[in-house]
Amino acid sequence: QRIGFAWERSLEKMSAHPDSKRVWLPGGKAPAPGTIFRNPEFARTLQTLAEDGYDAFYHGDIGRQIAQCVQDAGGVLTQEDLVNYMAEWVEPIQVDYRDGYAFHEIPPNGQGLTALLALNIVKHFDLKSMGFGSAGAYHTQMEAIKLAFADAHAFIGDPRKVDVPVETLLSDTYTQSRLALINRDTALDPTAGDPSRIGDTVYLTVADGEGNMVSWIQSLYMGFGSGLTAGTTGIQLQNRGANFSLEPGHPNEAAPGRRPYHTIIPGFITRNGEAFSSFGVMGGFMQPQGHLQVGVNMIDFGMDPQAALDAPRFQWVRDKEIGLEDWAADYVRDELIGRGHNLLPKGYRMHYGGGQAIVRDPATGVLVGGSEPRNDGSAVGY
Repeated sequence: QRIGFAWERSLEKMSAHPDSKRVWLPGGKAPAPGTIFRNPEFARTLQTLAEDGYDAFYHGDIGRQIAQCVQDAGGVLTQEDLVNYMAEWVEPIQVDYRDGYAFHEIPPNGQGLTALLALNIVKHFDLKSMGFGSAGAYHTQMEAIKLAFADAHAFIGDPRKVDVPVETLLSDTYTQSRLALINRDTALDPTAGDPSRIGDTVYLTVADGEGNMVSWIQSLYMGFGSGLTAGTTGIQLQNRGANFSLEPGHPNEAAPGRRPYHTIIPGFITRNGEAFSSFGVMGGFMQPQGHLQVGVNMIDFGMDPQAALDAPRFQWVRDKEIGLEDWAADYVRDELIGRGHNLLPKGYRMHYGGGQAIVRDPATGVLVGGSEPRNDGSAVGY
């Protein structure tokens, strides 16, 4: 149902591009839920890559068709740009949470820093004593994520081109300055701090019997990305450039060779240095909010991964505007409104992410998987 909804919602932009309409809209319509969809052109592309490797993508006809597709739509991408692109191995950034748990995220230009900024704040509150699903627990996390996003949008950019003060933003001194802004009874209007004064997405996780765990995520962004399909490759092109800033001098300013603020972030938790959980929550800017809430549910409230994923979520939108899933208790909604949060009305259609998680019992090595009902997915053993 979720995929069918996204397909239908993308009908207009894909109809405007002949190759997208031909490949993704059989009969000129979005396939109904339950329909078998086939993309033989993409199957041939995958077969070519399997046989000829990455050279076929960057140097061959696949890359040529991708560049031509972008140019035909008014863009400036060239095949040389594809040839010159290099993926990177990067060291994750982390914060120590509590009781030996540490959260690990990919560094900027990704928004994993956002989740860590929020976790660095909430670890100073006794959420367990507040109680799961309480107004106090929600309020604390809401305020933390608002401050985290304010800083993320102000400072995250391509670290190859601009200085992103990750170490300072995650320092105890800076965290204390942000903690001072949180009132337990009143919602705040978030603004970025000044660290210079202080010294459509798919998620998959897999684990094996030897303790190895992988957290993996990929996305075109905004439902079928740009709406462009590259010739006869069957490849739909992403539109991640939508997250660039056009403000001159901004750390995330659009410029040649730069990578934009990126929303997709695989999550990972260790305990006492050992793998504990690989997890992720799909959903654009919901992702770090999901990491915060699912992580808190597992660690502070002792939930198994399925319960942690199923629990009611909030999503900060802007300023004091917050979405809260309908099955949160009415009295909790009333109390949050009393604290100044502008809650969206019940029944408001909003996507609160879609997550998967695996937890490893450090004593027995037993693996427990969870896959939530908000998105298509499943947890399977092998």
